[in-house]
Amino acid sequence: MAVYLQVLEELEAEGEEIISSSKLAQLCGVNPSQIRKDLAYFGEFGVRGVGYYVTDLKESIKHFLGLDKTWNCAIVGIGNLGRALINHRAIKDKGYRIVGAFDWDPFKIGEKVGDLEIICTRRLKEKAKELNIQIGIITTPPNRAQRAANHIVEAGIKAILNFSPTRISVPDDVIVDYVEFSRYLIYLSFKLIHG
Repeated sequence: MAVYLQVLEELEAEGEEIISSSKLAQLCGVNPSQIRKDLAYFGEFGVRGVGYYVTDLKESIKHFLGLDKTWNCAIVGIGNLGRALINHRAIKDKGYRIVGAFDWDPFKIGEKVGDLEIICTRRLKEKAKELNIQIGIITTPPNRAQRAANHIVEAGIKAILNFSPTRISVPDDVIVDYVEFSRYLIYLSFKLIHG
């Protein structure tokens, strides 16, 4: 769905109003029956013989993915990656607001990054309620990721995106997803070798 959404946003920006399932499938790198099957899973879309209305379909997918609301996020670990994410315009454009920046380093606490002041991670629980933080983003070194996760969980935050190249342990009611750059590089090297 995220790929479909990205393609639809690009089509809308180009002024396209209607697209066929075969053209959408081609742009998304799947077959037309897969597009129809995926979209039928969460509602009736498209007009037989005409196609899909780009804006309507885009808005429906955004609603299905929960992207028609704003999600408040906090970053724990304000190194190069944390700073880059705070300043990343596309995150805000997708409905994710970075509302908190947290770190343990006493030399960073109080420093400004973008519009945010870096706050000591020990204050995450207090600030999570005040800022209505719904997603925690870990950008710490691997040896600090579990401690960051513990602070996020203790703050009552139920979703974590972990950029740190290590696995973390959280309670069953906390959702965790991992961004592992090396996995994508491995995929690319495999494709280069094997086509």
